[in-house]
Amino acid sequence: MLQKDKALLVVIDVQGRLLPAIHEADATVTSIARLIRGFRIVGAPILVTEQYRQGLGETDPRIQEAVAEKDPLTGGVHPFAPIEKMSFSCMMDPGFRAAWEASGRKQVVLCGIEAHVCVAQTALQLIEAGAHVEIAADAVSSRSAQNRDIALRRLQKEGATITSVESAVFEMLEVCGTDAFKSWVKVIR
Repeated sequence: MLQKDKALLVVIDVQGRLLPAIHEADATVTSIARLIRGFRIVGAPILVTEQYRQGLGETDPRIQEAVAEKDPLTGGVHPFAPIEKMSFSCMMDPGFRAAWEASGRKQVVLCGIEAHVCVAQTALQLIEAGAHVEIAADAVSSRSAQNRDIALRRLQKEGATITSVESAVFEMLEVCGTDAFKSWVKVIR
């Protein structure tokens, strides 16, 4: 089960020039933004990557906004500072790998695009490095639904856990009645 003091969210390559070609892009971005807000509510860290920014553009503004908005519980502001990479797997980028290792987090929730390329390769290398990887299925996509579905089936066979945005956040919340729970309910309504 995910624990807020052990989990890390990785938002992979949700970039403007790629999104128009992505299957169910708006629904995917909405789910990713919810997941980011859930991680902010429980106080777990978030890493964001961009693949070849010059070619694919910046991270979608809705994701930038979710990352940078005020923390609902502490009021703190989180700067939007993506890690730009050229490799498909985040783990092959020295900056990302250093950030992941420095976090000390062994539970990694992945979301983003494309499921069968950057998300899949990152997941496989994280698993190889000893991480427990969960894929938020409603927060990943590819240019085709078929590629997304193939990636999810493969990743599950390789040891990743397939989850959903709500399942991941509710696991980290653990109980109802708290300020964090009340903030999360506002996000999902």
